[in-house]
Formats: sequence, structure tokens, C-alpha cells
Amino acid sequence: MKPTLQLKLSQHLTLTPQLQQSIKLLQLSTIELNQEIEKALLDNPLLEREDDGGPGEQDSATDTASNESEGGSEALEAMSEWASVGSGSTTNRDDDEDSDFQSFHAAQVSLREHLDQQIALTPMSDRDRTLVRILIEALDDDGYLTQSLEDMLELFDAENEVELEDLQIALHHLQHLDPPGVGARNPSECLALQLRALPQGDTRDLAMRIVTEHLELLAQRDFVRLRRNLQCTEDALRDAHHLICSLSPRPCAPFALNDTRYVIPDVVVRKLRGRWTAMLNPEAMPRLKVNALYAQLLQQNRGNNGDLGGQLQEAKWLIKNVQQRFDTILRVAQAIVDQQRQFFDYGEVAMRPLTLREIAEELELHESTISRVTTQKYMSTPRGVLEFKYFFGSHVATDTGGAASSTAIRALIRQLVDAEDRKKPLSDSKIADLLGQQGMVVARRTVAKYRESLNIPPVSKRKTI
Repeated sequence: MKPTLQLKLSQHLTLTPQLQQSIKLLQLSTIELNQEIEKALLDNPLLEREDDGGPGEQDSATDTASNESEGGSEALEAMSEWASVGSGSTTNRDDDEDSDFQSFHAAQVSLREHLDQQIALTPMSDRDRTLVRILIEALDDDGYLTQSLEDMLELFDAENEVELEDLQIALHHLQHLDPPGVGARNPSECLALQLRALPQGDTRDLAMRIVTEHLELLAQRDFVRLRRNLQCTEDALRDAHHLICSLSPRPCAPFALNDTRYVIPDVVVRKLRGRWTAMLNPEAMPRLKVNALYAQLLQQNRGNNGDLGGQLQEAKWLIKNVQQRFDTILRVAQAIVDQQRQFFDYGEVAMRPLTLREIAEELELHESTISRVTTQKYMSTPRGVLEFKYFFGSHVATDTGGAASSTAIRALIRQLVDAEDRKKPLSDSKIADLLGQQGMVVARRTVAKYRESLNIPPVSKRKTI
């Protein structure tokens, strides 16, 4: 065949840099968005944050870049109502409260510091004090000694002349420190150490026998065998059981210094004039503008802008895309609130089945866009701070031909378990039957799956005496 030239017309979608940036910003969480903006502020001298003068004080260059849509205007109007109803935000927190929190955080001591302060005041030889400090360094965050004394003994050189008995004495000192249970090598020993710190009595002695000899039976809630092995009355076993439940298998957990991270909700939901309304959270909205001085210089020297001309366009794109991001979040949030208004009135049991496709069709957006919007985005509601995805879920058929949300099913299962007789807890089959009496067709294995997702133990482990 001879080579020939042909002209062919075709259509294809090209992702412009502006569109790519818009998609990227849409899927970022609030924290990630702020990080992206901080990077842009460092790289682009034409971009800066607005002063606290209000949204209406943008310069003319910014107005050109960010023409507010109808959703954005509603968001700005809603901010005043948000301030009147209250949001639990930290904007009005005074400096004294903030400094108090920082002082409290700085005043916290670690487990090792807490123990070291005690051994400094405990009468013992310098050698024993050194060995106790070595054991303290081997503790995990819960206060357990995870290494055996024999393994630790191998760490010492022969010239140190440390015997196993020396480590046992050091462990004895450690296990008499606060909090009770520190230095235990297993849960049984941990509970026993806490019981030894309590006043003597029949209940304590029976509890001691349980944790040292029959802890596995207690974990299995086999109270019949426990009574038979201990030869005690049901009342005595119940008192000992309650005493053991008051102990902590992780006594040193409060000393763990956790770096708590807080979620900043993108949207706040409040009932205004009888309607549940979604409003953008001002704290989550970065307020950006083009630097007025640079914009004026570029306008005066249009023929010789150099790199600044490109940076001006990038700044305008970013401002517009950030505004568009929040407009889309607000539209999706309000659509979710409208669909789930029964949830806001009555709670989880009133949650209706909802899919991403339903919201996408209602707003005439692509389903992938809804997926990006609902990922790592949160709304503050009277029922807590919830991720957007919380309002979506599978459905379960009802005998009337309708459907019930899986979230509502889980809430009903939780209610049934909370109200059950602890001596005769409900089995998964019984829960399925009770749900069926309410018109919800749920298989036993589905109940088991939902129960496990709620961290509810099986019937055998929920039984009490």
C-alpha cells in the first residue's frame, strides 16, 4: 500500500492546568488545602491573604479573578447567621484560655518521669535504683514489662555481676510504685497487683483467685464453671466480678502523651426558620487576594511583565478555584441535608438510604465529583461532627417494598442490645427476628456483620450474672 495523507476530525478532552488544579483542590481535606495554599503563598509574590476587614474588601484585581456564584453569595449571607447561632468555633477564645491549655500540656509528665520521681524518694541502694531505672526503660506505653528478666540479664556484662535475683528485687521495687499494676508481665499479674493495693476482704480475696487462676473463664463469661471451681455463691461472684471490672488492664495509658489532631468542619448545619441549613465554616475558608501593588505595576507595564504576568494568572486561578471548591462543597452539603432531614430531627434510626449517584443527578454533577467532595470533608451538626460520607450507605429491603438505611439498622441493633436482659442477651437470630417484626428483612449473618462493625461482642461475651 502507498503511504497517503489523510485529514481526520476528532474530539478529545484535554485537562487544562486550571482544571487540573480545580480537581486537585476539590479532593483535598481542609488541612491539606491550607498546606497547599501556604506553599502557593511562598512561591507566588502576587498572592496574599486578606486582612480581617471582611470579604467585601477585595481589590479590583481579585474581583476579576473570583466572580462569586449564587452558592458563594448564599454562603457569605449565611456567615452572619452562623455567628448568631454559634458554632463551637475557637475564634473567640481568649489568650488566657489558650495559654492555660499550653501550660497544662507542658505540665504533663511521661510515665518514665513519673516513676523516676518516685524512685528518687524511695529508700534503696544506688545499685537497685539503677536496675529499677533500667526496667523502667523496658516498659511499654501501657506499663507492661514485655521482656523477661532472663532475657534482660543477658544484656549485662559479666563484670557488672548482676544476678537474676538482683533483677527480681528491682522488679519488686518497680511493682510497688504508682500507678498500681506498673511493671506487670501479663494482664493477670497486672490485675493482681492492683488488687493487692486494695484493703483486704472476702471480695478482694475471691477476685484475686479469679484473676490469678481463672482469668480465662472470666473472659469467656463462663460463670457456671467459675462458681463450681470457686465454690462460691452467685452474689459473691457478682461482687468479685464488679470489683475486677473496676480495675484497669492498661493502668499506665493515661500517661501516654498523644498528639491529638482536631477536625475543622467545612460546613455547619443549623435549623434556621424551620429548615435545616448548611453554611460554610468561616474558619475553614482561606481568604486570598492579589497583591494590589504588584497588580498595579503590571497594569502600568503590560508590555514587559516577564514572569510576573504568569504568576498573576496563577494567583487568579487559585483564588477562583478555591472559591469554586467551597461553592461545590456547600451545594453538596445542602443536598445531603435536604435528603437526610429526618436524621437531623430524629437521629440515626431515621437515616434513609442514599447514594452518590442520587446527589450527582440532583446537582447535575458527575458522580466522581461527589466522591471527591464527600472524602475528608466534615460538617458540624447538633448530632456531632460527621464526615460527608457518613450520610451515604447501603440499604436493606423492608416487607412493604421500601428500603431502610444500613445506618438505621445499626442504630436499631444498638438500641436492642442496650435494652436487652444481660442475663439472657439477644442472639443474632433473635435480633434478626425483632427487626423483622418492625418490617425490616435482615439475615442473621447481616446482623452479625453490623454488630461486629459496632464493636458489640457476641452473645456469649455479653452475658452477665
